[in-house]
Amino acid sequence: MVNTESGMIEVRWHGRGGQGAKSASAILAEVLFEGGRHVQSFPEYGAERQGAPIRAYNRVSNKPIRRRCGVQNPDVVVVVDPTLAVSANPSEGCGDDAVYLVNTPENTSDVRVKLGLPESATVLAVDATKITMEEFGQNRPNTPLLGALSRIFNDVSAEDFANHFSRKMKSLPKKLLEANKRAIMRGRDEAVAV
Repeated sequence: MVNTESGMIEVRWHGRGGQGAKSASAILAEVLFEGGRHVQSFPEYGAERQGAPIRAYNRVSNKPIRRRCGVQNPDVVVVVDPTLAVSANPSEGCGDDAVYLVNTPENTSDVRVKLGLPESATVLAVDATKITMEEFGQNRPNTPLLGALSRIFNDVSAEDFANHFSRKMKSLPKKLLEANKRAIMRGRDEAVAV
C-alpha cells in the first residue's frame, strides 16, 4: 500500500498510555532503519499516566529527514485504542487516500462510516485486543498492530518484526517472547482491508 521508495511516509499513532503505541512506533522505526531507511519516532503526551490519550509519530524516507515537528498530515494512521476512533479525531489533517489501521472487532465498512472516511481511503481492521488477550492475557495491542502494518508497508514483513523481537527483546521470558511473535503473525493474518 505504501512504499518508502516513493518519498517520505508519515505515520500518526493514537493510543492510551500503557498500550504500547510509543513502543510500537519505536519498533517500526528500528525495523525500517535496519532495512536502510531514514526514520524518526517520537511521542507526544501530557502528564504521564496509564490510560491517558497519547500520540506517537513516525517519519520514514530514503533520504535524510529534516522536518522536526509533529505529524500534521499523516499518510498512515494507527488507532491503538478503539475508543479513540471517534474522540481523538484520527482523520484530522489526512488526505483522502490515507491508510487507517484500527484495533477493533468491527468490520471495515462500519469503521469507515464511524470515522467519516471517503471511499478513496484504505481501512484495515484487526481485533488486536482479542489477539493479545488470547496469546498472553494482557491488553497490549501494539504487537498485532505491528504485524498488520506489514500489510501496509511494502518494504517490511511481519517476519521482520518477529525477528526484531527475537534479537532485541531477549530479556523477555521465552514464553512471553513467543506469544508476542505469534501475536505479530496473527495481526498480519487477521487484518481485514477494504
